Amino acid sequence: MLNLFNRTHSSRTVIIAVSFFWIFFTNFTFFNHVLKIYPPSLLNSISIFSLTIVLLSTTILILTLIVNRWIFKPFMIILLMVTASVAYFMDSYDIVVDTHMITNIMQTNFNESADLFSLKMVAYILFLGVLPSWIVYKLQITHLPYKKQIISDIKTVALIVVIVAATILTFSKFYTSFFREHKPLRYYANPSFCLYSVGKSVSDACSYESKELKLIGQDAKISSNDKNRKLIILVVGESARADHFSLNGYSRETNPLLKKEDIINFSDFTSCGTETAVSVPCMFSSFGRKEYEGKKALYTENVLDVFTHAGANVLWRDNNSDSKGVALRVPYEDFKLPKNNTMCSDGECRDEGMLVGLQKYIDAHPKGDIVIVLHQMGNHGPAYYKRYPKEFEKFTPVCKTNQLEQCTQAEITNAYDNVILYTDYFLSKVIGLLKQNDNSFGTAMFYVSDHGESLGENGLYLHGFPYAIAPDTQKHVPAVMWFGKQFKVNKDKLAKKAKESLSHDAYFHTVLNLLDVNTTVYKPELSILNGIH
Repeated sequence: MLNLFNRTHSSRTVIIAVSFFWIFFTNFTFFNHVLKIYPPSLLNSISIFSLTIVLLSTTILILTLIVNRWIFKPFMIILLMVTASVAYFMDSYDIVVDTHMITNIMQTNFNESADLFSLKMVAYILFLGVLPSWIVYKLQITHLPYKKQIISDIKTVALIVVIVAATILTFSKFYTSFFREHKPLRYYANPSFCLYSVGKSVSDACSYESKELKLIGQDAKISSNDKNRKLIILVVGESARADHFSLNGYSRETNPLLKKEDIINFSDFTSCGTETAVSVPCMFSSFGRKEYEGKKALYTENVLDVFTHAGANVLWRDNNSDSKGVALRVPYEDFKLPKNNTMCSDGECRDEGMLVGLQKYIDAHPKGDIVIVLHQMGNHGPAYYKRYPKEFEKFTPVCKTNQLEQCTQAEITNAYDNVILYTDYFLSKVIGLLKQNDNSFGTAMFYVSDHGESLGENGLYLHGFPYAIAPDTQKHVPAVMWFGKQFKVNKDKLAKKAKESLSHDAYFHTVLNLLDVNTTVYKPELSILNGIH
């Protein structure tokens, strides 16, 4: 080891050494997925060996192009730490680090990050990040004179291009299948796909032209036919999947209280994204999934702004990380803080706490319709066991660690289902609050989860998979409506509508319809309630 530090090493040697290290120590998940599609055989082994050469060559190419003498050591150390972190999350949860996941990471708060902390994570960071970073830091690295370095880099790039091209042409049948039929495999290449995603995120952030807020629905007015005041509570769920609601046929009784209420259950409801940072702003925007872009939505008013233009009183209460930019222009209350949430213990604030003092808010607004958004902590993983009070631990034994790979799928499912049971209780309390105001308002509740969750099926955990290849468990979400006695709606017609395939695309227009808001941005054909009154 001392000899390693006592002699000098060229920057190219270090790049090649680090690339080898990454290929063989931080790409277990990549090769695991490759082997699932190309099972071991003589022909497949040769093809996978060629794939290793291509991946190694590509990694060397990327490093050659993006590092230089002025930032060499600090940049390599940053990349080593990032790659170690990516390896941990991919190996532990089968998570893909794409542009949406990077957005999630940027918007994750300390409490959410703490839930992911584990000794295994420390080991990954230490042995795959800190230790090689220390070695790079201690190395004596030499660089060629500037012009010679450029020529050397050009030769390196040219050689790599020849190697990659020759390899792909030699095994053209394999790569035709690999690139055309199994595109998702490249998402697991570490660190190349992560670096690509970071670059794309930065490019997208810089390329959005207009930073001025685009106003919409300024012509919004409450229908003149609407004589009664409305009190609407919109509950935004977190990581709940439809197939774990007994309302949708799940074998376990996870909705014992909701089934006693006169609710409308939507059995085939699909999310806009597979992560909160996409789904929540997409839900409240007017764009729909296919037209949604994060920056475009951030700089365009959403349905809450339209409510405000119409003269409604709007309040957002949040027990999650934040509103993801949706509630920037309406009153916002953070219920992750014990000073606001009176139902916190052991560092966990309960969703039920968002209901405390809500009647006081309602009473303080004697005029105008009221729209209240409650953003749940819900089934936020991986520490599902933290998300419900002890009295809701009906399904046992439960997984009591954030390292889900250490638990059986049954233990993970038990903890997850206990949270669904608590959500059932929470929604029944929301309905109870609305019933208290039934004589003064036309009351309604609309609950929809932001996205679903993977619980270990096919080795996948949590959520955030690229939408095109994400399993239905991350996209099929529960959705429930409840209406008070003064709310005019044909429940029989709506019950039939609830059996159709619906999605978050309908959310913007449906909630406008709930409040009878007339505006040019409202598209009745997209509202679930169109023709139901």
